[in-house]
Amino acid sequence: MSQQLPVIDLSAASRGPEERAHLHAQLHTAARDVGFFQLTGHGVPPAQTDALLGAMRRFFALPEADRFAVSNLKSPHFRGYTRIGDEHTGGSRDWRDQLDIGAERPARAPGPSEPAYLWLEGPNQWPTALPELRAAALAWVDRLTEVASRLLHELLASIGAPADFYDNVFATDPHLHLKLVRYPGSATDGTGQGVGAHKDYGFLTLLLQDEVGGLQVQRADGDFHDVPPLPGAFVVNLGELLEVATNGYLKATNHRVVSPPGAVERYSVPFFYNPRLDARIAPLPFPHAGHAPGVTQDPANPLFAEYGRNELKGWLRAHPQVARRHHAALLTQELSVAE
Repeated sequence: MSQQLPVIDLSAASRGPEERAHLHAQLHTAARDVGFFQLTGHGVPPAQTDALLGAMRRFFALPEADRFAVSNLKSPHFRGYTRIGDEHTGGSRDWRDQLDIGAERPARAPGPSEPAYLWLEGPNQWPTALPELRAAALAWVDRLTEVASRLLHELLASIGAPADFYDNVFATDPHLHLKLVRYPGSATDGTGQGVGAHKDYGFLTLLLQDEVGGLQVQRADGDFHDVPPLPGAFVVNLGELLEVATNGYLKATNHRVVSPPGAVERYSVPFFYNPRLDARIAPLPFPHAGHAPGVTQDPANPLFAEYGRNELKGWLRAHPQVARRHHAALLTQELSVAE
């Protein structure tokens, strides 16, 4: 099934009060009712997109030895290359491989009195055989940080909230995360999980997908609907922090990826716009708060006050081999039910 997502032109924000008001109406409806939309008018030049996609395809075409040289099994910070089937969502393996990249920061090894989520800060791993990948990926992080910041301001304004209300949690050391992902086709055992159904942890996700398709979003009817690729657009979805911040008025929505058929490859680039790890997200003041339905409760996915605890919980579950190798002592502690 296919039920097209709203298509929203971010450039309308700078085309006068009438067009900005129309933009806000569209954002309000999409964020409240769907939690997903397609974003155009974002200002990312096609040449930059082509440079990133070209470098990414060259990375996945490298010999296995070059990709394994930057394996995330070597990183206590969960950075680097994940082999096909080594990441898990909902307890089942995802049939994809990927390179996880974050902001370049010094390695952190938290002391006894420091929170364990500081392990999530650290250096990236870059393949020596492909030096251009580092520049293309970090430039993409910088560019999409600008787009996501503009979008968040317009989104908050669209529901009558102060546009800059969360600026402080992004002002220093936001936890930015980029994935370069390849879906190599269907699994040999016939299972179709490219990525299992889930919601994202943070504020906003901006996804660049190729022409193959496979992303599906759960709509109000309970079914998962295809998201046909729209050239030049980002697929945007809201994360759990925005649902929590608005007491459920804005919506974090389940989504998944179905593996492409046979040996068809699919490439995608999700960028996650998240606050600093120690951020505690204050409730958002906005005039529609009285109509908020409350946050979705999931006993299997408790939400913590500090953002970093949610993020670390997700990484420990998604990458069990890295967790066992570097963080065995954290597994029971961090996967416990919220206090």
